[in-house]
Parts: sequence; structure tokens; C-alpha cells
Amino acid sequence: MTKRLAPTGFAAPDRATATEFWVVRHGESTWNADGRYQGQADVPLSHVGTLQAASLAERLTGQHFDAVYTSDLTRAARTAEIVAERLTGAPPAQRDPGLREIDVGALSGLVISQIREQYPDYLSALGSEPWSTRRPGGESMEDLYARSGAAFAALRQRHPGQRVLVFTHGGVVRVAVGLALGGVPANAWARLSVANTSITRVLLGEGSGMLLGFNDDAHLENLLEATEADDVLGQAP
Repeated sequence: MTKRLAPTGFAAPDRATATEFWVVRHGESTWNADGRYQGQADVPLSHVGTLQAASLAERLTGQHFDAVYTSDLTRAARTAEIVAERLTGAPPAQRDPGLREIDVGALSGLVISQIREQYPDYLSALGSEPWSTRRPGGESMEDLYARSGAAFAALRQRHPGQRVLVFTHGGVVRVAVGLALGGVPANAWARLSVANTSITRVLLGEGSGMLLGFNDDAHLENLLEATEADDVLGQAP
């Protein structure tokens, strides 16, 4: 059966079979607060991060999701636990290592001044090729896109026509946006601001996607400003 195209020439995903993902970045971690790159280091939430998660939980209280998934790293899993207990039915947060943050390799634990001093060639390469440049001993955005894109594809096949809440990291939120848009223009990754506990909504179908909402952190209006620094961008808070 031929898909019916909108006047724009774009065939939107069929909601009967597509999956609507609400993709949440974790609350602020202790290393976010310190300006340290963390990647896959298992760093806990800061006090502010716990408050951010509680504010998101208040906002989503009573909402229904068919399933909840989280990165297996503590900062995401704890954010998921705080929020999931306030959802209708208090669904368990299922851990999926495919939703982990980009692996920053040797940069883990360093602040940007140390990275500039120790890895100037990496930063130069990142500036010219942000998509394919690997962190020293770690992953590139291209690697992350393949890994977490496969995780989203598996979840989509598992939950057709359903709404799924995902707790993850800044880099993976960017991947979700790329999947929804059919890719992201070159050098645009660093222009996607992803605040702690912000909600990004995407509808993903077979070979089609749509961005429904991006970086919504309205629940944080009465808290300290959420940091937008993460392990994908070459900057600190």
C-alpha cells in the first residue's frame, strides 16, 4: 500500500504502528556540577539533580506510559526511579545498556582545561569532524548513533503503537532527534541544547520519524538553571 503524502511531500509515521518516545536526559550529576566529562563512568546525581528529578516527577504524576526504560548508569536509573513511582501503575524502569552515554574514553574525569592541555589534537579534529571523531579510547557520535539507534529500533519493534518513556543522556537525546529527522545536518549536533531532565518527544516508525517536542524543561522554572553541558559538546558548564 502506498503511503499518502502530506502537501509537504513527507509521509508521517503511522501512529497505529509507530512508537512515541518521551526521551529524558538524567538530572544533574556530581560531575556535571564539577564540569567533568563522565561518559560511561557511573556517577551519582547531585543534590540539584535529585531536585530536578523530583520536579519532573511532579510534572508527570499520573501520566500513563506503556513501558519505561533507562540507561543502566546510576544518574539515569535514579532519575527514572524517582519519576516512575509517580506514574500511573508505577511501572518498573527496565535497564538497557544500549542507552548509555557516549564513551569518552581517556577524557573521563577531566575538565575542559585539562582536555585542552592534554588532547589538543583531539579538540582540533573534533572541531573539523564532530560526527566521526572518536574520543581518545572511546566513541564518536557516529558510533553512538549506531549503538543507541539500534536500541531505539529494538524498543520500537517491541512497542508498536505505544508510548514509551526513556531516561538517558545528552548524546542519546541527540540521536533520538536525528532518528526523528532522518539525520542531522553536518556540525549541527553542538547546536542542540539538551538540559538536565528536559523532555524530548519523537515519533518513530519504520523508515520514518517526526520530532514532536524538544528540550522541554518547563518544570525547572522554579529551580536553579539546569546545565546544558554534557559529554558530546567540547565545553564545560
